[in-house]
Amino acid sequence: MSDARMETSDNGYVFTAHWFEYNAKNLWERLIPQVKPQKILEIGSFEGASACYLIDKLGPEYPLEIHCIDSWEGGIEHQTRGVDMNSTEKLFHDNLRLAIAASPNPVDLVVHKERSDSALAKLLSAGKAGYFDFIYVDGSHQAPDVLFDAVVGFKLLRIGGTMAFDDYLWAEPLPGGKDPLRMPKPAIDAFVNLNLRKLQLLNAPCIQLYVQKIAD
Repeated sequence: MSDARMETSDNGYVFTAHWFEYNAKNLWERLIPQVKPQKILEIGSFEGASACYLIDKLGPEYPLEIHCIDSWEGGIEHQTRGVDMNSTEKLFHDNLRLAIAASPNPVDLVVHKERSDSALAKLLSAGKAGYFDFIYVDGSHQAPDVLFDAVVGFKLLRIGGTMAFDDYLWAEPLPGGKDPLRMPKPAIDAFVNLNLRKLQLLNAPCIQLYVQKIAD
């Protein structure tokens, strides 16, 4: 990770990846005030941009409980680009410390440093079914992983809660073209289609997809 790519925000956060800032943040400016989550589960945290946003946005209103799942091993796309995931993990912790220190209300941050399949199974076995208000699926881009995160994550979501999927149209650039097993969309579509009686789609642009749970 090159220092030349680092940018410091007005809040003192340091990021090298700016996708959330330039794309998702504008969408969340409308979404988050509507769902007003207090118990949040994030699958895939990287440098902490989305978690810091949630703390900055919601921390002035009420206490928060945020669970962040990330192995900080990186996906295939990070490994092929040689991303320094140790530095990425350090930035996550540095940024979250700043966000929590600045929050007017307490923030209970729980970091699960492991693969999402393991972490989600542990949360489920710990009695967290129907516990979370908001779940952000932004971990592995491999279709089987995304499908697992969606299915198990949905069990952890309360009725009335919202699940957000990032990278709905993302596809890894490959010499032979798109591989449906290495992109989120086929998995997200399968999950939505198989749970049509348990969820409703919320208005959202194609860059992300949002669903509200209406039944177990």
